[in-house]
Amino acid sequence: MTDEATARPGEFVQSLERGLAVIRAFDAEHPQLTLSEVARNTGLTRAAARRFLLTLVELGYVRTDGRLFSLRPRILDLGYAYLSSLSLPEVAQPHMEALVAQVHESCSVSVLDGDEVVYVARVPTKRIMTVGISVGTRFPAYATSMGRVLLAAQPARWLDDYLATAQLRPLTRRTVTDPAKLRGLLTKIASQGYALVDQELEEGLRSLAAPIHGDNGSVVAAVNVSAHASRGSFEMIRKELLPPLLATARRIEEDLGAGPGR
Repeated sequence: MTDEATARPGEFVQSLERGLAVIRAFDAEHPQLTLSEVARNTGLTRAAARRFLLTLVELGYVRTDGRLFSLRPRILDLGYAYLSSLSLPEVAQPHMEALVAQVHESCSVSVLDGDEVVYVARVPTKRIMTVGISVGTRFPAYATSMGRVLLAAQPARWLDDYLATAQLRPLTRRTVTDPAKLRGLLTKIASQGYALVDQELEEGLRSLAAPIHGDNGSVVAAVNVSAHASRGSFEMIRKELLPPLLATARRIEEDLGAGPGR
């Protein structure tokens, strides 16, 4: 990272950090919060939390009934600013739609953000998860096929730090929570070029993912298809879904300018 991109002493704006923390306090499980809850969740004093909340209300990002606070749709502008600068969703969408029409399973594209995957594009079919998925949805990277593809592409030092600090919680009885075993799986994924996760994020859900390379050859995203375990055996799902998935990844790469000639 260059000096220009690194905050020098005195250049870090703590009030901005705190304001963003207030926004992040709201999520699917906590769509409405009281002032006291925001203060507790962010570590701010009640007075500071109140100032940030009222500022966000004035700017149109938060609404309040006098006691409860919640985000307003305008908050999506912040996320769409990122998505509009990213050509990947627009490029990937028609290829994802073609894949869904071919295999009749949902398809998604995600990127890695810290230790989570963030969905940036999605073409659903039937709902097979108890949790709804849309653009912006986050899941822990270690338990998802796209997450493992993205983790497998990270530099060795970054991966060492991740495996040393990540909280690998069992999301189902099948979730891999041993760092050494996960490292072995990631090594295999990097070698074979795809990941298949069997009911580790949610019971009954199998997911197959492939990497998407950018124009410099690095992995910039992952694309997946998800299927219910009732579709067939582990091997049958791999046999039926892997070839069209890999072909879709290649087509997306070609449109991104990262095709076979990269």
